[in-house]
Amino acid sequence: MRVLLLGGGGREHALALGLAGDPSVEQLIAAPGNPGIAALASVRGVDPCDPAAVAALAVETGADLVVIGPEAPLVAGVADAVRAKGIAAFGPSGEAARLEGSKAFAKDVMTAAGVPTARAYTCTDAESTAKALDEFGAPYVVKNDGLAAGKGVVVTDDRAAALRHAEECGRVVVEEYLAGPEVSLFVVTDGEAAVPLLPAQDFKRIGDGDTGPNTGGMGAYAPLPWTPPGLVDEVMRDVVHPTLAEMARRGTPFAGLLYVGLAITADGPRVIEFNARFGDPETQVVLALLETPLAGLLHAAATGTLAGHPPLSWRDGAAVTVVVAAEGYPAAPRTGDMITGAEGSGIIHSGTRRGADGALLSAGGRVLCATATGADLTAARDAAYALVAGVELAGSQHRTDIASAAVEGRISIPG
Repeated sequence: MRVLLLGGGGREHALALGLAGDPSVEQLIAAPGNPGIAALASVRGVDPCDPAAVAALAVETGADLVVIGPEAPLVAGVADAVRAKGIAAFGPSGEAARLEGSKAFAKDVMTAAGVPTARAYTCTDAESTAKALDEFGAPYVVKNDGLAAGKGVVVTDDRAAALRHAEECGRVVVEEYLAGPEVSLFVVTDGEAAVPLLPAQDFKRIGDGDTGPNTGGMGAYAPLPWTPPGLVDEVMRDVVHPTLAEMARRGTPFAGLLYVGLAITADGPRVIEFNARFGDPETQVVLALLETPLAGLLHAAATGTLAGHPPLSWRDGAAVTVVVAAEGYPAAPRTGDMITGAEGSGIIHSGTRRGADGALLSAGGRVLCATATGADLTAARDAAYALVAGVELAGSQHRTDIASAAVEGRISIPG
């Protein structure tokens, strides 16, 4: 199988590792890739958000499967352009990707499907926003209706800050706050059959103890020893299958990766958000534990044959990833700094590039993900932080508490 992978972040490097490790993959091409991906794939300088250019590259390379990593190409309709050429694409259509591209659309689908989620209002002016904030009270939850690279959500006790965020975004969804630990569940689907992956937990805030502004994610771990038994079955029954049925009823079936972001509240799991692709950095830990060949799984979803795919197989133990971010991230990340110690196994490239002399340089806010597995969470966590200690990047920052609450048994569900 020839596989074309779109994207150039940490999620895509993790996907590249999984795809390259599948014996059925004879050639892996990536666009635009990054220095880590370049060690596994043939890298092409094509804009992943240009549907015509991606479709042309898929034809030129004889791709049997196109795997679309980031959300922007999905919303732009890249999967549609690839399928129009008769090539299998893993990722929803542009219409179906609205589940991530518009928070208001996602809420409408959830309401129609009877999915348990937070009460919410879509607001386009200061008056309606203020009214919604006052109804729900603090903590205030304000979400940019459109794509915002994982940084469009503000959760704050500061009403003025919530109003400012709404004004900056223009169109927002204001929600009631859902109290409880969060879970990310990835579901591979062909629009009808649906296969859940291992639940994971990520860490959005920049600082230890969940302090500071939201980021694209500062680390993650899997599995989750504290989740209630039957959680995945409950979410599949009450969230995933009703959502897929509603999308099909609307004539826009969702095929690809449905990311279900959950809060485990006193009243049970509630959906915080849907995404239309693998999450970053949760992908790094989930795929590190997946024993089933990745390309075969994604190809089955892309070709409508997922119901006949064998049950998934998982490695024993746990995985932890810790993000090494640039100085100034998330507000104003500094780029162009030299990186050393990033050559070893387990270092996933997220925001890197090669300089003219071949040196590895920082090229984004989240620069590297130190990812490790172990017999249990403690061992995986220790191994991940050992990888972080070996990386040198001037002014870099990372959280020191990834998975610590789970290791210490400090996560509790309200109620």
